[in-house]
Amino acid sequence: MPTRFNRPSSRAPRPDAETLAVTALGWIAGDAEQISRFLALTGADVSDLRQAAGEPGFLAGVLDFLMGHEPTLMDFCAAHAVEPEDVAQAWQKLSGRFLDSGQI
Repeated sequence: MPTRFNRPSSRAPRPDAETLAVTALGWIAGDAEQISRFLALTGADVSDLRQAAGEPGFLAGVLDFLMGHEPTLMDFCAAHAVEPEDVAQAWQKLSGRFLDSGQI
């Protein structure tokens, strides 16, 4: 009889922060409305995205974009079978900020 300690988990392993952010950027870039909103809010230029994707600060901004609009966050999570908490934890890792500290 399984107990809470040996029950198999049906949850996939959590992706690392950088992989999750790059996946999110690809998802955003694949939707004309999302990429337009992202570029408008960040001031980034589409020609700079590939180079910027290698920078942790930019990747934190990608996740911040998702977290700043719940419908977008939930659509991304559904499309990639991740939890909103995974996005928040990845954002914390990349940004060095913590949601529960009161300092954002």
